[in-house]
Amino acid sequence: MGRLTEAAAAGGGASEARSAGPPPTPLPLSSTSPGCAATMASSEEDGANGGSSEAGEEREAAGKRRRLGLLATTWLTFYNIAMTAGWLVLAIAMVRFYMEKGTHVGLYKSIQKTLKFFQTFALLEIVHCLIGIVPTSVLVVGVQVSSRIFMVWLVTHSIKPIQNEESVVLFLVAWTVTEITRYSFYTFSLLDHLPYFIKWARYNFFIILYPVGVAGELLTIYAALPYVKKTGMFSIRLPNKYNVSFDYYYFLLITMVSYIPLFPQLYFHMLRQRRKVLHGEVIVEKDD
Repeated sequence: MGRLTEAAAAGGGASEARSAGPPPTPLPLSSTSPGCAATMASSEEDGANGGSSEAGEEREAAGKRRRLGLLATTWLTFYNIAMTAGWLVLAIAMVRFYMEKGTHVGLYKSIQKTLKFFQTFALLEIVHCLIGIVPTSVLVVGVQVSSRIFMVWLVTHSIKPIQNEESVVLFLVAWTVTEITRYSFYTFSLLDHLPYFIKWARYNFFIILYPVGVAGELLTIYAALPYVKKTGMFSIRLPNKYNVSFDYYYFLLITMVSYIPLFPQLYFHMLRQRRKVLHGEVIVEKDD
């Protein structure tokens, strides 16, 4: 649950544009592949499909974009400008709070409304995929966006005792810088005027931000475990009329464990895509 997630990440191929990505020829930056788009909210990206299926998906999406034409481009430009501005507002609010208070205690409470609004607003990225104006898998984007929302609403918002943990600041900073970079990248690409620094930042910042975001998410979930175990929140106990049980405590444990196989795979994938985009290397990935 880290969109680890940011996320942010690097990718290659025609399906660079995540749901917010720029048509018609987006550069790729994928932190999550369809096979492993599990729970990492820091993954900021774009699932990339491979080979001929990717090319077919891109051609189909391009056709839909041509039919939608100016309307789609105008909307995506507006969307990405709005999201860039939203995360910039969040960044400024975080800096001002720390400069005035000199502590991170109370930071989350002061910016939570802005964070919840813009992170939830990202659900529109699933719609972008559904209607075909962005050439990315609906499933991949759905998992990425929902994992971020899970981290915001079902962990940090719902478990108030953890809101002042330093780990919350870690993933907030990682997410904020990642999203400002990502959405500004999409905006300038849509406007056909992409500054090199924005491109460079998109394909380099993840090297630090991705591990920082993942660490923040894991430590935050870990800090939530005692409270969840004590209160039994979101858990369903037997017996009940549906004869179903669910333990949120163990669900969080499983979520944390899932980072172990996913993080290295996604991180090294992003490094390969970075070399491909910035240095023009031809990356040949072996089949498993």
